[in-house]
Amino acid sequence: MWLRIRTLIVKELLASALDAKTRWLVLYSPPLLLLIYAFAITQEVKNIPVAVYNEDAGTVSRDLIARFDGSPTFSEILYFDSWKGAAAAIDSRQAAMAIRLDSAFSRSIAAGKPAKVQLILDGRRSNTAQILEGYAARIVADFNKELAGDDIRPPTVIVARAWFNPNFEPLWSATPALFAVLTMVVGFMVSALTIARERELGTFEQLLVSPIRPFEIMIGKAVPAVLIALASAVAMLALGSLVLQVPLRGSIILLFAAMIIFLTSIVGIGLFISTLASNQQQAVIGLFFYMMPAVLISGYASPVENMPVWLQWLAESDPLMHFIVICKGVFLKNVPASVIFEHTWPMALIAVFTLSAAAWLFRKRLT
Repeated sequence: MWLRIRTLIVKELLASALDAKTRWLVLYSPPLLLLIYAFAITQEVKNIPVAVYNEDAGTVSRDLIARFDGSPTFSEILYFDSWKGAAAAIDSRQAAMAIRLDSAFSRSIAAGKPAKVQLILDGRRSNTAQILEGYAARIVADFNKELAGDDIRPPTVIVARAWFNPNFEPLWSATPALFAVLTMVVGFMVSALTIARERELGTFEQLLVSPIRPFEIMIGKAVPAVLIALASAVAMLALGSLVLQVPLRGSIILLFAAMIIFLTSIVGIGLFISTLASNQQQAVIGLFFYMMPAVLISGYASPVENMPVWLQWLAESDPLMHFIVICKGVFLKNVPASVIFEHTWPMALIAVFTLSAAAWLFRKRLT
């Protein structure tokens, strides 16, 4: 039995190694995508153009605008002679924020009266708008403190310190989650296409008349997919550590142990889809039908805690959600083995269920 399984594993590995398209898809493209997405998909807000409509001719308003001009967050200050032009800059996405100062701004400050600064934010980019509002509020607060004089001191001083990512490096935050997502994509692609490719090439019937039993075929298809995904993960891990300089503070042994269980669960889902599909096109459609919701509820784009309760329960059945937590913990926090095990055993249950479902469907399709 083991000889037959080993032969099928070698056959699958050779087929993937000799196919140039497969080599590019599962070995070369994931590290390249990691490099691109790590810089492209970031929630950091910087280099933002700001539209300004200043009706006031005093020096105080110019001093306030100079604070925005000197901030590294804002790349360019666009001055307009009318509010209509500033509003058009927001509408055309030429600017993400507009500042309006009325004609009485400097006089109100000189008279000791409150003066208003109107901010117009582009709500189409809600996350950016909220961050820009916070930046603007901090600049105005510092400006007010300077106007009040050095003799006034705030009663409370906040001394902030960020753990795990002290410099708020966006690459440190994005890379672990991207590593998990791209590892899933590789394991999913290889497993979801394997049986469908056999059917499309006409070799599936030859496989069935061979002395290999159905459960041996499933093992022979699952193991190569896990090994190929692990090889791609090693390349991405080296790229993240050596090129992107993302720290790897935890145990790499625990990371790979959890990764094997994670990939086993993903491969089970891929084999289930591949068994249902009659050709590779159907397999790819089924792949994206599962993968898009899995990524969205995994906590990659938004925290799982912000989702409705029923969706949080659904996220518990998503192996990607558990693996993202493990990756972030191993990369940035050096989490103990108990925390990793807390997210590993649900993936093990998912792997048992998905592989059993794939084997059951495979036997049923043969009858």
